[in-house]
Amino acid sequence: MLVLALATVTSCGGQQNTAPQTSGSAAPTATSAPVTAPASAPSGSGTSGSASPGASGTARADEFCGPGSAINFDSSQFQASPNVDNKWFPLKPGMQYTTTGEVKSAEGTTKRTVIHSVTGLTKVIDGVKTQVLWDRDYADGELVESELAFFAQTEGGDVWLFGEYPEEFENGKFIGAPATFIHSLDKAQAGIAMKADPQTNTPSYVQAHAPAVDFLDCGQVIQQNEHVCVATGCYDDVLVIDERNPLEPAGGHQRKLYSAGTGLVKVTAVGGTEQETLDLVKIEQLTDAKLKEVNQEALKLDKHAYQVSKDVYGKTAQAEVATGTSGGQ
Repeated sequence: MLVLALATVTSCGGQQNTAPQTSGSAAPTATSAPVTAPASAPSGSGTSGSASPGASGTARADEFCGPGSAINFDSSQFQASPNVDNKWFPLKPGMQYTTTGEVKSAEGTTKRTVIHSVTGLTKVIDGVKTQVLWDRDYADGELVESELAFFAQTEGGDVWLFGEYPEEFENGKFIGAPATFIHSLDKAQAGIAMKADPQTNTPSYVQAHAPAVDFLDCGQVIQQNEHVCVATGCYDDVLVIDERNPLEPAGGHQRKLYSAGTGLVKVTAVGGTEQETLDLVKIEQLTDAKLKEVNQEALKLDKHAYQVSKDVYGKTAQAEVATGTSGGQ
């Protein structure tokens, strides 16, 4: 799974617009079953600097990503509006982004294209109204995954991932959605996709935890103030976050590079049996007509999910077009 949050960009050498910075986090409540605490992120990558954990010692049973990483979820801390405007992870309905790259493995190299569409849909999960993102993932030109992902922002500015419904395809045919998880169902827990004020020298944090599907993503800020250029332009003040799944150590680490006021612009890899790299290559503001088409396709995916994942997705409220957005049904 790859989820991108993107907004405006600038050309190389130009000044970059940034959104106002917010701070704060959700109040603590939840815990869950133990897993072995992983080591801190490795040093050495396409960016300079290395991680310095913000906490030390032995992790508690609920600290899945190491000391200081317990999930502190409180539904009362979330905004009534589904608006996600964290400057590192903005999700504006009607924006569409294309990233391209490749995956290298022992079997060879696969060309990747991922289209990320910020829909005009919302979905209520555990009482929280989330924003719906629709991703389409192509390998060598063939659709291999079509996914809905659900995000919400706290009053303090932290963006949380509430779940994913990723349909998988093989040779053009739907083969299932075995990696589906939704917060509060089947012991799955939401996690922080992006902090309001990400800083180096702070502990790793859980991005989501779903033991039923062996999903556990850990994030840690390892570098700030980097300069990166991709096809869409050059970006200053770039934030580098190391991501890993301690349940799958052979998977290595991903490094995701975010620009303030823009979002994710580049993905690199460190170690692992498969190494994925992606760059942002296209940004598009959809017309109302195109957004309506995107909403309709995402609603079809939402409807199909009730048949495919009856015991998990089937227990959620249906997605719907957000009030006040373009691209109605």
